[in-house]
Amino acid sequence: MELESSRCAAVILAAGGSTRFGGDPKQLAVVKGRPLVRAAVDSALDASVFAKVAVVSGAASLDAVLPAEVVVIDNPQWAAGQASSLQAGLRWARQQGFERVVVGLADQPGVLSEAWRLVATADDDHPIVVATYEGRRGNPVRLDMSIWDELPTEGDEGARALIGRRPELAGAVPCPGTMVDIDTQEDLDRWN
Repeated sequence: MELESSRCAAVILAAGGSTRFGGDPKQLAVVKGRPLVRAAVDSALDASVFAKVAVVSGAASLDAVLPAEVVVIDNPQWAAGQASSLQAGLRWARQQGFERVVVGLADQPGVLSEAWRLVATADDDHPIVVATYEGRRGNPVRLDMSIWDELPTEGDEGARALIGRRPELAGAVPCPGTMVDIDTQEDLDRWN
């Protein structure tokens, strides 16, 4: 499958309430000198394969830490779970005319720009392409518009739920880096 970057966008899910983090928005917590959400955004931008990079926000305003070229998608339903943020990103992608999105999470600073690039440009005919790290599935995940209507609309899961029901839809791409996420203050301390 030949992929045109003009038809592919990156969408970073960053709307959560950081309940396990201890009250402050973890998206704004500083990891190695920059806000956590910025680490994900910079990796997607540095991949240099996306027509647009968007961030889905909700519980905390992220505008002050994002570069001007990043699109901010507000998800007023963020408390309903990750599926609501994924759906907000997909609605935006449809409105913009994108044919595929590569979705990542704001709390995984070990997902490198190379992982974003490999997933976005993988020569794989599956409508879902998942990054793998040492054989384990993680993020980012490329979603072709042909399966957007099959993705969850509620709850706290995204493509994983669809892959569980229909594993034949998914291909995998080995990636460098790590999918370890930051959920608690202790996790943040380990990264710094």
